[in-house]
Amino acid sequence: MSYQLETRCIHGERNIENKHPYGAVSAPIYQTATFVHPGVGHSTGYDYSRESNPTRSELEKVISSLEGAVDSIACSSGMAAVALCLELLESGSHVICSEDLYGGSVRLFQQAVKSRNLTFSYINTADVRAVEAAVTPQTRALYIETPSNPTMWVTDLAAMRALADSYHLLLIADNTFLSPYLQNPIAFGADLVIHSGTKFLGGHNDILAGFVCTAREDLAQKLRFFYKTTGPCLSPFDSFLMLRSLKTLAVRMEAQQKNAAVIARWLDRHPKVKQVYYTGLPEHPGHELQKKQARGFGSMISFRTDTEETARTVLSRVQLISYAESLGGVESLITYPMLQTHGDVPEEVRKALGITETFLRLSVGIEHVDDLLADLEQALG
Repeated sequence: MSYQLETRCIHGERNIENKHPYGAVSAPIYQTATFVHPGVGHSTGYDYSRESNPTRSELEKVISSLEGAVDSIACSSGMAAVALCLELLESGSHVICSEDLYGGSVRLFQQAVKSRNLTFSYINTADVRAVEAAVTPQTRALYIETPSNPTMWVTDLAAMRALADSYHLLLIADNTFLSPYLQNPIAFGADLVIHSGTKFLGGHNDILAGFVCTAREDLAQKLRFFYKTTGPCLSPFDSFLMLRSLKTLAVRMEAQQKNAAVIARWLDRHPKVKQVYYTGLPEHPGHELQKKQARGFGSMISFRTDTEETARTVLSRVQLISYAESLGGVESLITYPMLQTHGDVPEEVRKALGITETFLRLSVGIEHVDDLLADLEQALG
């Protein structure tokens, strides 16, 4: 039997029956580093928790079910997941990235330039011709965020797959902003999908986690080798917490998205807000494409205020909304990207992208929308 997404968030692909010891409904926490061998040359299937653990394995199966992957690997953070993907690239490889990219990824890539002899080109991947023009004989991968963080550019995943096929490239997609509940890049040809599980998958601002999902058995084998060798594994307890969180992914995403649509329209009418970046607004340049390749618009909004003073006033006045880094949790958070998430991006690059002193990013939670609007109203003044 094939289940709907909402059901798979809770049960994965397995039949709904008690399979855990003693009929436990929730997956037990196998808080152990090592496992006893039944005999010489025999194994229970688990030997050492750096390589695999029953709690983590169940989590990985649920994520694979949601993303349509042949395998998913649970990592200790989103950045650990990104770093694991880089292990697939040989020295001298060139990667084309979305130019509007999470600052932590840019920081890691800058280090990879020095330590791994990798090179990166940052291109507006919403422009297919610009991406193709950036391909060189050394190009080995396309690294896409869609929607991008934080200016919400939407990249055509099918078009990127066509380019990847033409030039024999890996297609890597960061799906953090929408989660597998709203978007499945593998269905559009992605070889690898990355998540910062800390965000929507965890959903409660209390877990650090990351995932690499792959559609290819050969990549899964390579990634598993690097995984057990370098050891960026998610702990059994955090795996348990993530399984718990995934059970409410569908209801959280629906509530957050509903709130975000109301808030985006409200911000778009406010006299002190000069621009709203939300893919759910019909005037957003990626709105129609998002409708084709996703099941919704998510709950991430960026907006530009009239002055730097207004932006800083909002950050100091918000009460219900928290001024903090991260996103995707049930609590609404507002971020100043130029100082926080993109502080390591060179200033001239930030300004070219529009990540300036007047630019704010809002992760909409599940609070009552009227309370969120009231907080924004008093903060904007």
